[in-house]
Parts: sequence; C-alpha cells; structure tokens
Amino acid sequence: MTTTNGHDLAYQLDGVTKRYDRREILNIADLGIRRSEILSIVGPSGAGKSTLLRLLNFLETPSEGCIHYGDVCLEPDGSVPLQVRRRVTTVFQRPILLNRDVWSNVAFGLRLRGHRNLGDRVERALERVGLLDMAKQRAPTLSGGEAQRVALARAIVLEPDVLLLDEPTANLDPYNVGLIEDIVQSLNAENGTTIVLVTHNVFQARRLAHRVCLLLSGSLIEEADVDTFFASPRDPRTLAFVEGKMVY
Repeated sequence: MTTTNGHDLAYQLDGVTKRYDRREILNIADLGIRRSEILSIVGPSGAGKSTLLRLLNFLETPSEGCIHYGDVCLEPDGSVPLQVRRRVTTVFQRPILLNRDVWSNVAFGLRLRGHRNLGDRVERALERVGLLDMAKQRAPTLSGGEAQRVALARAIVLEPDVLLLDEPTANLDPYNVGLIEDIVQSLNAENGTTIVLVTHNVFQARRLAHRVCLLLSGSLIEEADVDTFFASPRDPRTLAFVEGKMVY
C-alpha cells in the first residue's frame, strides 16, 4: 500500500479494474505515483502495462474504481477536463508522424493548442533530442530512432507535468537507446517531470527508475524502490522475473 502524503502524489489509483467484453485486463487495488519520480512498470506481454498507461492518460475510463489526478477523480463513464488532460502526454512504442517535415511534426501540438511564436520552443525541443539540424527533413525519410526522437520532442515541447512512455526504445540501436534514456533522465532531473515508463527491459528500468512495479496478468505483484526491487524483492515471482527465470 502506498503511504506517501497525498499532496506528493501525481496519481492515486483506488480499486481500479479494466475489463473488455467481461475479460478483466487490469486489477489494481492501490497504487500511488509520486510527483517528480520515474516509475517503471515491468512485466510480460499481456500483463496490462499499456492498458494502465491508457488509463493514466485518460484515453479510457476504468470499469470500476477511481483514478485520482490532482482534484480530479476519473471514474467509470467519467470525463476529465481538457485543461487537465493537456497536462499529461504519451509517447507510444510506434509513433505516428505526419507526412511533413520534422519541425512541423514537433510544432503540431502547439498549433492545436493555439500557441503562437512557436520557433523558440520547437527549436529548443529539437535541440534537446539532437535533431535541430534535421528540422526540414521529411518524417517518412527518418530512421526508427530518429522518428522516436521526433515523437519525444513533440511530447516535451508541450511541457507536460506527466510524461508516459510505452516501450520508447524497443527495437532501437544502442546509440538511440542511450540518447533517449539521457533525455528522460534530464527531463526528470531538470524539470521535475513525472515519468511513467513501461518497458520489457529490466536493465533499462534499473538504470532509469526510482521505483519499479511488476504487473502480472493485470495485477500489481510488487512495488518497491529500485534497489529493493532488484536486490531483495519480497515476492518470489518478482525474483524469477528479474533473474530471467520466468517463462511467459
């Protein structure tokens, strides 16, 4: 059970379940996500990790329970004000980019929100991800790692309070993995951005996270600070997972 003071929490999940056609995908009795932390969600495919991110980004509502975000409580069939939704941004594993140049892709969200004088903000975001010199290159010509960095720039240019990352480095080469991990760490350290990272890569979770949660079959098996999670987990299933002994 999370014992952090409520004022220190970005999210509090109470009795949250998610079902599709009567099939339960997620069942989390209690989970708090702290402000300005990097929380990594690990677990095998089908564990409910991406479903959890969709709930945290208000793309879907829980079947039961409540997701607290600030003064908002998202319940079944509920809604979240637009100004609150805009405080949370997601970078998906396979980013969908517009058939335009890199600069236009990064500026797109700002334009939708009615911002003007975009130049400085877009350039700072592109510089942060190492793509300023490719601003005029068209998105379809980018490599996988470059496209993922554009997606990350498109998210961080919005200056979100919470950044949700769904396998952001899957299938990328070590160079791009290192770049993206450095960006994630700097966003958290310099801006205090709350980051929730879904990853299959336990080594990445250990490098980046302050706390780690293990999901299995939609249930929260263990939640601990990163050192405890990897060095002395309480649940034998967690130990099997981090040692690579769990077959799934």
